[in-house]
Amino acid sequence: MKRLLPFAILALAIGGFMLLKATRPAPPAITVQERVWHIDTQTIQPTSLRPTLTLYGRVEAPDRVRAASPVSGRVLEVLVRDGERVRAGQVLARLDPRDLEPRLAQARADVEREKVRYRSDQAALAQERRLLALAEDALRRAELIQAQKLGSQASTDQAREQLSRAQLAVTQREQALAEHPARLAQLQSKLAEAERDAARGEIIAPFAARIGKVEAAAGDQVQPNQTLLTLYPSDAIYLRAKVPAHLSEELRAALQRGEELTARADFGGKPLRARLERLSGEADARGVDALLKLDDPTGVPIGAFVNAQLERPLAPDAVALPFSALHGGDRIYLVKDGRLKGVTVQRIGELRINGEARLLVHAEALRPGDVVMITHLPHAIDGLAVTPIQRAS
Repeated sequence: MKRLLPFAILALAIGGFMLLKATRPAPPAITVQERVWHIDTQTIQPTSLRPTLTLYGRVEAPDRVRAASPVSGRVLEVLVRDGERVRAGQVLARLDPRDLEPRLAQARADVEREKVRYRSDQAALAQERRLLALAEDALRRAELIQAQKLGSQASTDQAREQLSRAQLAVTQREQALAEHPARLAQLQSKLAEAERDAARGEIIAPFAARIGKVEAAAGDQVQPNQTLLTLYPSDAIYLRAKVPAHLSEELRAALQRGEELTARADFGGKPLRARLERLSGEADARGVDALLKLDDPTGVPIGAFVNAQLERPLAPDAVALPFSALHGGDRIYLVKDGRLKGVTVQRIGELRINGEARLLVHAEALRPGDVVMITHLPHAIDGLAVTPIQRAS
């Protein structure tokens, strides 16, 4: 009996377990729910917008003038300083006239000497022609006497030699007279050059300008073509910057159509405005040079580095979106019925709205009133369930 007791207890336990299993309540059914992503959205309205291009350039004066010494000499005085404004016709510096006047006097003397020589050659030619006529008569007499057996051959040869010498003298004198206009023109050109250099002894401003840099002082000994100072027109200051080569033709075509493309910049807290005036005809690895004329360059020194935002031509049916809306470089997602729908777009450029950079895109599939996801989801795919974030008002 004692041997059967453990088996009875085991059977009782198994029976109780089976009873409990059979009478347990049914578990609730598990429902699989799809995850919904919370996103920010923007309702779009395609319209014509001007993309902007960020430029990094340097302020310069393409019409900068280098005032140089025409001859070697000593600087008598310098009347201006760096950065000073000057008016047209104002004397900027003077060279010592004692270094210029001797050359001018020598050139004038050479011209007068040539005129005196010409008059002398004219008078001498008349005398030499009379001598030639006498020599011809002498030769005829000598030949006549020899023919009559009254004179020697030596006398005839001597007369013939005198005639040849007279003919040579006339020829040389006529050549000297023929060369007179060329010699006189040469000497007069040297005189004009000396007069020009003497006039340049006073360095005069050719236009209203600002002095860039003074490179000489009173008492300096200077050589020909040595720079004394530089100056530039104060109303022709430009920003030279590089634009991408693939955009240069777009900008060039806009200029040819007469469009005014403006740029805005800031220098030392001062707002600047410039207008694109021309583009270089050559490109390098960095792009094409663009010259933008500053409307008001006051307070902007030559050589300063400035960054600016240049307006490009109008882009029709463009949409401005945050950069976070772009996926994969050329794709955005519309929100339709709570799900994403991908659209391939063309990047047009950038635009700043209230100081914030926005991306300009274009696609034929975009319509006014479309809702675009502007939250960047790395795993975004077509059909993903989303819901816009409700912002508190």
